[in-house]
Amino acid sequence: MKTILVTGSSSGIGKSTAIKFAKAGWNVICWGRRFKKMESWKKKFSAIDQKRIFLQCVDVMSENQVRDAVQLIPEKFKVIDLLVNNAGLALGKSPIHKGLIKDWEQMIDTNLKGLLYVTKIISLDMVNRKSGQIINIGSIAGKETYPDGNVYNATKFAVDALTRAMRQDLSQHQIRVSQISPGMVETEFSEVRFHGDKKKAQQVYKNMSPLMANDVADLIYYISNTPSHVNVADVLILPTQQASATIVTRNSQAEIGS
Repeated sequence: MKTILVTGSSSGIGKSTAIKFAKAGWNVICWGRRFKKMESWKKKFSAIDQKRIFLQCVDVMSENQVRDAVQLIPEKFKVIDLLVNNAGLALGKSPIHKGLIKDWEQMIDTNLKGLLYVTKIISLDMVNRKSGQIINIGSIAGKETYPDGNVYNATKFAVDALTRAMRQDLSQHQIRVSQISPGMVETEFSEVRFHGDKKKAQQVYKNMSPLMANDVADLIYYISNTPSHVNVADVLILPTQQASATIVTRNSQAEIGS
């Protein structure tokens, strides 16, 4: 039985990924900051299936928490076949001279340093085993900049560069490294970005059909099931109505009412 570790499993893409792999019969290690949210979806599984799901309250911003969490993983979950570096967030959307330093620091600490902390400790065992797979969740924001994206763009461009560098470092050890870069996905992302302003967050997806978390989870599952000689290196996944980071076709009121 294979084992997957998913960071950021409390909600959104991480939650959908954890659920999909659990339903597919994998052992699933779920890391997230909101333990009760992870418990709530885990309870929907049968008692037998729940034994294959191991929850840990982990903030990837903390190197100590990451290291301690790995030490506490039960023996049956120890051999991690797939790491999904999903934990990440955007905070604020303003020009560089109006940005909040505390927001910048949290984005850098989560999106970049957190990914590094987790990857370093998990990849070491993969290297020793000469086997494993890592999928980093990037963003279209790591492919092209957009106004007021600045620091979030920078962290996701860094994830893009790290993914390519990791692939160069780890391919000699038979470890596959991939990146999935989603466009607009309707999760808690925008609500977090706008510091809990739900009305502002809803405007992001108004009059269009964004991706859903399950769409990205399906892609992660597909990549994980490709033959060992195949590495899907980089995928940009967008909703049909999104052509780029800044070009989105929205439905007219007439179309909405029809």
